[in-house]
Amino acid sequence: MATASQSLFNMTVASDNAGGNQGLLMPKLQFRFRVNFLNFGTNTSTVELTKQVIDCSRPNVQFQEITLPIYNSTMYLAGKATWQTMSVNIRDDASNSVSKLVGQQLQKQMDFVEQASAASGQDYKFQTNIEILDGGNGTAAPVVLETWECYGCFLQTANYNTLNYGTNEAVTISLTIRFDNAIQSPIGSGVGATIGRTLGSIATGIGGSL
Repeated sequence: MATASQSLFNMTVASDNAGGNQGLLMPKLQFRFRVNFLNFGTNTSTVELTKQVIDCSRPNVQFQEITLPIYNSTMYLAGKATWQTMSVNIRDDASNSVSKLVGQQLQKQMDFVEQASAASGQDYKFQTNIEILDGGNGTAAPVVLETWECYGCFLQTANYNTLNYGTNEAVTISLTIRFDNAIQSPIGSGVGATIGRTLGSIATGIGGSL
């Protein structure tokens, strides 16, 4: 007869073989994360921005659709991939550390005083790293379980949001980040892993070899 502790191994989806269950895998938790910004604004340190993050969306990729109308039906192919925008909500602190950093980045993209824009994308683009952590802190340093490295970032929108006498909420700044590419690390754990291309011959059909 199985003990109470052994029964925990059965608290998951049943496998094909009796007794083959191994229990649930530990999930990544939404609230264990940090966001690091590299080359954001003009300060060498952006740690204050990292500490004030409220929430952040993970990357979202979409493939455009190629439609092929044929004799009696329609077939579809994957077209160009497009990374969707990413949102980050940040608390605006009383020392203006966050608003200063956001303002510096906006000024890099467009000087609102002189009405002068940056000469090229490399002058203002930054990198955003979203790290999922294991919960460690203090003397037990956190272990990074996953990192999304987002390249070619710029601020598409910066919303300084509202003030309201009827709430007890902190003032926030909402950022929408547009980026060019994203890779998951450690390499091999997801997007960015080396996968051999499937190279077919000219005689290869849409659904496979002819």
